[in-house]
Amino acid sequence: VQLQAFGGGLVQAGGSLRLSCAISGRTYSIRALGWFKQAPGREREFVATIRWSGGNTYYADSVKGRFTISRDNAKTTVYLQMNSLKPEDTAVYYCASAEHAILSSFFSSGAYESWGQGTLVTVSS
Repeated sequence: VQLQAFGGGLVQAGGSLRLSCAISGRTYSIRALGWFKQAPGREREFVATIRWSGGNTYYADSVKGRFTISRDNAKTTVYLQMNSLKPEDTAVYYCASAEHAILSSFFSSGAYESWGQGTLVTVSS
């Protein structure tokens, strides 16, 4: 599976951005497609994920009610709509796919085998 993330940029606090993750390759093997973020000096953190079969979505507590993960009908692109952005959302955002994980591990970066290159989101105060 090959992933390419894009859509990051500079936005003021309270603003919105939509990230996209273009998916190609063995998409039939995907079990979940997630977004993670990594701020300078911090470990990679779970943001949101979508279960490939059924479309169930899961979010980190810090983004619930503000971010929405979705995918297109062709299952070739996954989006992360980010609203009410805060300075603490500033990070490089990565999309990643899990091909062998079970639900309980969807929130761990270690469960994801393929990663996009990351896109920088900067939220100014």
